[in-house]
Amino acid sequence: MSGTAAATGSASCRFAHYFVECGVDTETGLEPDDEAGEGFEQSPIRRSFKSKVLVHYPESTDKNPFNKDAINMLCMPRGLSFRTQAERHDFQFHSFTMSFDDGTRSYGFVHTFYEEVTSAQIITAMQTLFQMHHVEHHSASSASSPSSSSASSPSTSSMDSLVSSLDESDAESVAGLSACLGCAGSYDPARDTLYVSKALCLLTPLPFLHSARQFLSQLHQAVTSHTAPPLPIESYIHNILYEVPLPPPGRSLRFHGVQGPIVCQRPGPGELPLGEFPLGEAFSLLGVDNMVQLITCALLETQVLLCSKDYQRLMTVAEGITTLIFPFQWQHIYLPIVSAPLHHLLEAPVPFLMGIQRREGAQRSSLHLPHEANMCFVDIDNRCVEAPEALPEFPNHAELIQELSEILLHFGLPPQGGMTKKPDTASPRMSSLVLEDLMEDRRNGNLGGEELAVLERLQALARRCGGENMSEAGKTLEHVFEEEEEELKAAKLNIQLREVFAGRFSAMFGRYEEFVIHSALDLDSWLSNREGTLTFDKGSFLSGQPATHLHFLSRFLETSMFSSFVDGKVISRWADREPLQQLFDSRLERDRLYDTDEEESRNCRYRKCTTGFESAQAVERRLLKADHTAIHPHLLDMRIGQGRHQPGYFPKLQADVLTQGQNTNKWSGRVTASHRTDLKRSPVTDHSGVDNEQRQKHAFARKTLRQSKLLDSSPQAVTQNHREFVDGLLSECRLKTKRMLMERMGKESVELGQGEANITGLQENTLIHGLCDLLERTWGHGLQLKQGKSALWSHLLHYQAAWGKTETPAEAPGCNGLDQKTFEDGALLLRGSLIQDMRFIQTMGEGLSEVGQARAWIHLALEKKMLSQHLKELLTNQELLRLLYKRHAFLLYEEEREQFLFHLLSLNTVEYLCFTRVFTSISISYRVVIIPMKKLSIAMATVDPWVCVSGELGDSGVRPVTKNTQEIYFQCKNLGRLSTLQLGQENSGLLAKCLIDCVMVYNEITGHTYKFPCGRWLGKGVGDGSLERVLIGQLVSPGGEEDAGRWTGTPPELASPSQSVRAVLGSLGSRSRMLSSEVQEEMREAANNLVKHFHKPEQERGNLTVLLCGEGGLVLSLENFLLHGLKSNRLFLRNVFVWDFVEKAVVSMETADQMGDLHGATMTRGPPCDSLCRYVNAINATPRNIGKEGKFQLLVCLGIRDRLLSQWLPLLAEFPLTLRTYEEGSLLRDRAAVHSLSRILHTLNEFSITLETALVKGVDL
Repeated sequence: MSGTAAATGSASCRFAHYFVECGVDTETGLEPDDEAGEGFEQSPIRRSFKSKVLVHYPESTDKNPFNKDAINMLCMPRGLSFRTQAERHDFQFHSFTMSFDDGTRSYGFVHTFYEEVTSAQIITAMQTLFQMHHVEHHSASSASSPSSSSASSPSTSSMDSLVSSLDESDAESVAGLSACLGCAGSYDPARDTLYVSKALCLLTPLPFLHSARQFLSQLHQAVTSHTAPPLPIESYIHNILYEVPLPPPGRSLRFHGVQGPIVCQRPGPGELPLGEFPLGEAFSLLGVDNMVQLITCALLETQVLLCSKDYQRLMTVAEGITTLIFPFQWQHIYLPIVSAPLHHLLEAPVPFLMGIQRREGAQRSSLHLPHEANMCFVDIDNRCVEAPEALPEFPNHAELIQELSEILLHFGLPPQGGMTKKPDTASPRMSSLVLEDLMEDRRNGNLGGEELAVLERLQALARRCGGENMSEAGKTLEHVFEEEEEELKAAKLNIQLREVFAGRFSAMFGRYEEFVIHSALDLDSWLSNREGTLTFDKGSFLSGQPATHLHFLSRFLETSMFSSFVDGKVISRWADREPLQQLFDSRLERDRLYDTDEEESRNCRYRKCTTGFESAQAVERRLLKADHTAIHPHLLDMRIGQGRHQPGYFPKLQADVLTQGQNTNKWSGRVTASHRTDLKRSPVTDHSGVDNEQRQKHAFARKTLRQSKLLDSSPQAVTQNHREFVDGLLSECRLKTKRMLMERMGKESVELGQGEANITGLQENTLIHGLCDLLERTWGHGLQLKQGKSALWSHLLHYQAAWGKTETPAEAPGCNGLDQKTFEDGALLLRGSLIQDMRFIQTMGEGLSEVGQARAWIHLALEKKMLSQHLKELLTNQELLRLLYKRHAFLLYEEEREQFLFHLLSLNTVEYLCFTRVFTSISISYRVVIIPMKKLSIAMATVDPWVCVSGELGDSGVRPVTKNTQEIYFQCKNLGRLSTLQLGQENSGLLAKCLIDCVMVYNEITGHTYKFPCGRWLGKGVGDGSLERVLIGQLVSPGGEEDAGRWTGTPPELASPSQSVRAVLGSLGSRSRMLSSEVQEEMREAANNLVKHFHKPEQERGNLTVLLCGEGGLVLSLENFLLHGLKSNRLFLRNVFVWDFVEKAVVSMETADQMGDLHGATMTRGPPCDSLCRYVNAINATPRNIGKEGKFQLLVCLGIRDRLLSQWLPLLAEFPLTLRTYEEGSLLRDRAAVHSLSRILHTLNEFSITLETALVKGVDL
């Protein structure tokens, strides 16, 4: 099989897909580019005009159809540019990429230069525009005063009518202004020569940056040279399109340009994918710190907007980002170059990575960006990165920065960044075939020491000789060697930087396969249930990560790129793995094979990359010695007279020889025979995703916007794209709310202790952060009038201003006076209204930005279960909506908007404490209501109660309650989720007693209600005689019976005890009737709950106090154990408390010890006995009057904290007093039951238990 056949057999096997020429179309003439946003007051030669694709070859390929409009837009993003002979004609190079719907990409490389205009029609049109410009400018200047001068409005008539509108007198007046025509930006056809930009483009399936750049540069040099090239230009273009194949994986290929050989290489199967865009330049442009921050933003899928005057800088940084995030792939809009007609895509309410050109003198503030709340704005030219607020650091940030800096310093680049010298794009002029052959031999390593010495002597002779040609050739040859060294240096730097990041991801996700969930039996069932299927155990994965990594990792696990990565792993059970994932998995296997220090690996210590040097050597070997040589360019079967060389003008190409490849010619056997077998045998596909034929049988395509449609700037396509954005936002809202509900409800079923919130801490914050981002993107879609960076907060501010202009709303019927609040401005607001919540956020005093205030408002509304209601109220002002938003905005689609709010309404079914736990330093208003039992209590007027409320973040201090009010308002620092409440009274008289049902605490800001059940007496001479109770709280859902009297004037008094009231009025027998099996099961369950609590990740643990002292907690379970079979004096129906037995036992121990009678046959005094006596005496000595039940609770808490409880229980069971106090069938006299319980309590000794201050206040142990 010949080399030509191999290259022309399939378009995907060829080095290049298309050759394109863009420029001015002399047939259609000049057409102003209205999308460029330039004013008509600007000189015509400085304006932009629409370019056209003049020719492209071939016409089309099967798998990569030619998109003429898109490629023209990307080749010349600013349209046509004109110059005169007095201005610089520097050529420019830039590249671009096009993403296809199947996820593959095509790369375009563009060489733009200036060519003299020979069309009389174009010259006349430019002359006419200049005449109009000077006439209008002169008229405007003379007709207006200096203080009120303004530019004339441009005419909308056609070019021909504009020409005819200029009479001879106007032309004469313009000619009279010849004195000012010599200035910059002027044009005089009698004196000036007009030049216009033209672009040559090569489209390739892989990013062969250096090779394509050299080929186009040599092509341009041949055109501008006074000496004709050896062959017609068509021969070289035909060769690169049809006869140069892709190099096989792991090999390099040499082909020929117009003036010299060009080498390209391709990584092998085990190496990182091809990436030739210079990472060293990207790091030099931004600096290491900014680059790492930018990569972090991309990994977390924020909106990334690049800005630079140079298109190639945009592409270099964008490609650098996508290259360094291997093995993950960017899943959203990727347009490194966005021309003016596509600026509407900046409104896209999805993550994107886009780049725009910054015009000369343009300021950052001049950009209208609807989405800034979660945007990373990068000013490349000024080395400035504006990252979103609260951006987490990349794991091991400092160590990573240090390692990258060391690599850059090794290659002579400053880590802090700096302007890099732009490489010379001019290719060398080879003046003799001898020098060309020497160059090829040097690349192939065929020059020995003797030959190299001869070559050096030739260069020295050329420098000494005065001959112009030989001197130029010698200098050029030296320059070529320097270019080769720079290219090799850049390639080695690229691979080392990429290996560092690949090593970081290997360290973070080296065990990711252990957490992938395979739940489906086949691919079809998995695809059909994809949305409701969990594919990765995020909680377990995060529990094994260092605490410093959690903030970043918890957000990264929620991204589309990670979900797509895991989906690929799941699908690999039934189909071939994705190439990138297969490569990553193989690297993980290799790392595990050579990783001898497993303990260090598990400790997550930072380890520097060790594979960079080896990978760089592989690239160096391929670049220094080419493995294959492609067919040389050759004469084609062209018509006589075609392809004539005219210096400075790109020739009109002969279409018939370039439309398709010529397979039969005498040059078809030029591939080296020894290399043919390799070309035939080596596969064309690699991990860059070139050959679609080798793709997996069942590919899972994520529902994303079609990339090809984004480049269509027609009004119909723009409307359709925004419609898809609307559908995408609605779908994303449905999935996010469903995910939040599934996670929360799924954990509520196994959560422990008084309905403890399911996802706490970090995971909850991550999900809510995603919801805030979604709301910002939704409110930013189509926004045309904005204040600050937050689209949502801007809308709220406009709504607040409009609300303030309206009349004070009348009192709603049926509303109690307490349901309203009057502000300083006299406005009357309903409690919990949208405006009231806004004003609270504005007065929090946290120094929040607009974005921070919007997020705080979302957190508060979500915690209050008012988010959907508030947003619905916000959207009722239709006039404001039409003022703020464009017609295609999501918020103007009524049906989709209602569905969006309905999905948000579903979040009201679960409890969130997101505002309380995030804004911990703010001041909160609390209302405490003491609810007595009416029929069983003396009037509350006899007591002087006080309360002290405690939560996760602290306590309120003692707050006295005014007599006869039973409630108190106070303001203090945020207490967090409330856990305990100390209730006491100052009056110790015998009449000062009351039976308390419960205490209710209301958070006036978030609307949360906490219930603290009591059901016991407070006062001396009744119950256990306690004057102080420590109550355990539970969060109750609003709207229930407990909340019925929330806003009434007086607290409700219950007519009968609630179910939570302990049976203080009944005899002891009611509790002793519990079966021993029930008591033991209750005890095991309480201990098991504690064990599960400590085995959870710290950020997901619930309230420990509830598990110890709440309903079903350890204290009550142990109390029931000790009450089982306890004898009592029922004559007077007196209650017997466990503390009575414990006190008697301690007194007996101390008395017996003093008398020397401890019944030595059964017991000996030891440390357990001493510790029990010491703890009981200390509790009795406390100044707090907490009663017998409170003392027993305190003893259990201290015993479990200090790991003594498991020793005390057998001691009490063996004490002689137990035989007289307990019945024969009691659990305490059952040795097996006591032994079993002691072992259960002993298992809790391995945990470190920290008690709340409210539980141990006043006891110093």
